[in-house]
Amino acid sequence: MQRREFLKMAGVGAGGILLPVYGTRVSAAELTQNGMDVRRKKALADIVLNTTRKAGASYTDVRIGRYLNQFLVTRETRVENIINTESFGAGIRVIANGTWGFAATNDLTDDGIANAARRAVAIARANSRYQVEPVQLAPVKGVGEVSWQTPIQKNAFEVPISEKVDYLMEVNNSALKAGASFINSSLYLVNEQKYFASSDGSYIDQDIHRLWAPMQVTAVDKDTGVFKTRDGLSTPVGLGYEYLDGREEDKIHGHTTLYGDSYDMAEDAILATEQAKAKLSAKSIDPGKYDLVLEPLHLRLTIHESVGHPLELDRVLGYEANYAGTSFATLDKWRSGKFQYGSDKVNFFADRTQPGSLGAVGYDDEGVKARRWDLVKDGILVNYQATRDQVHMIDQDESHGCSYADSWDSVQFQRMPNVSLAPGKEKYSVKDMIRDVEKGIYILGRGSYSIDQQRYNFQFGGQLFYEIRDGEIVGQVEDVAYQSNTQEFWNSCSAICDESDYRLGGTFFDGKGQPSQVSAVSHGCSTTRFDKINVINTKRKIS
Repeated sequence: MQRREFLKMAGVGAGGILLPVYGTRVSAAELTQNGMDVRRKKALADIVLNTTRKAGASYTDVRIGRYLNQFLVTRETRVENIINTESFGAGIRVIANGTWGFAATNDLTDDGIANAARRAVAIARANSRYQVEPVQLAPVKGVGEVSWQTPIQKNAFEVPISEKVDYLMEVNNSALKAGASFINSSLYLVNEQKYFASSDGSYIDQDIHRLWAPMQVTAVDKDTGVFKTRDGLSTPVGLGYEYLDGREEDKIHGHTTLYGDSYDMAEDAILATEQAKAKLSAKSIDPGKYDLVLEPLHLRLTIHESVGHPLELDRVLGYEANYAGTSFATLDKWRSGKFQYGSDKVNFFADRTQPGSLGAVGYDDEGVKARRWDLVKDGILVNYQATRDQVHMIDQDESHGCSYADSWDSVQFQRMPNVSLAPGKEKYSVKDMIRDVEKGIYILGRGSYSIDQQRYNFQFGGQLFYEIRDGEIVGQVEDVAYQSNTQEFWNSCSAICDESDYRLGGTFFDGKGQPSQVSAVSHGCSTTRFDKINVINTKRKIS
């Protein structure tokens, strides 16, 4: 179906699609375009808090959530799909008899939410028969009635569908005119309207926005049938539609990396086409030891897998093993105060306050105010990521604010905050770094990856690879992946560019838990060099 036909049939040529509220028992008068009135949410929360207190709960929190998603998917000159979803309900968590209980409901009437509250307490009492030790919660001071919103300039949900489709069609046409064989481009928009209340005395209203504009360009050699792809160099962001209104660029030895607080997707589509075509004639890498220069949108995935996940306290303790296992970074290493996670140039910090990041919030899903803390300091492991009921296990009395649930009907649990590598302290540019390399590879963008069950041995690919000889980029190469283990890799870190090169990358789909939940998280860093890393050739030999 062509774009014009699709818009005509869908009836969205001049505006947005109405979002039905599936299965939610709430009157139309209570639910507006901006969600439920905060006074009504507070009244429902008070019903929960009073009901659970009378039923014997020693602690209660309730999350009233409205979750909006919009996905636009295109390919070449066609609109493939437009999807809108909306979910609205409440999740209630209590402690009774020293044990957690949880219940959720989409019946947001007074009686409906009170019934769910009583059910949560009954579940906690039933669970307590099997609990050995009571839950220990780190104290949190109630903050009263507060609100927080992602500091957006333009709400992407208020931009007409027709305008967003036109934007993606311009992206696709730009790539096709530049010689792309195929292109697909998409927009993913998320709005979480979350209200949290607890028996600690907090009533927190938050409006969280996220946006992602992925694409993939394919170039085909018609004579051989060989094809190469290049994904877009955007990153998911905690920003509004303003992210797509402009461009920042950094030209290094003839190629461009697009990044920052704005992104010109059409310009990147043209560049992606040129680079995908160049891949068709790029030489295959010779395996061996190379110095690696890794730019931020590539290195963020390595940080995610080899630092973010292994420093989740529930993995360290063995409570969590879904999605690639537990962790090598065990408590004995941390308690020693001497475990060398990386070289003395390596400083990792967690931070849920970074502007524009996916993990930025005012408060987590336990009502803990967002903050920053160190994980690795001067190469030494110094802390983990923990929630209110975990921090006593590492001799701390204050939650890190790492609790998150992906929906109102999901139980909140420990999730990764933004985990980032601090930039270098001395002025040092990407050009300076490349000039200091005799034999190396400059790698950009996310590629394939593999990591073992303790987050230790790994292999990573990328989107673009440039060979460095005697301080200069000499050409594009292909079939590159590097192998190492977490401790060896981060201890080989020899240089980090300064804060002028610092950028955030991220993912919308960080999976964890059973039943599975997904969260969105960013990782910041500057371009970083690693010395003498093993590089393999990934090209398959066909006999």
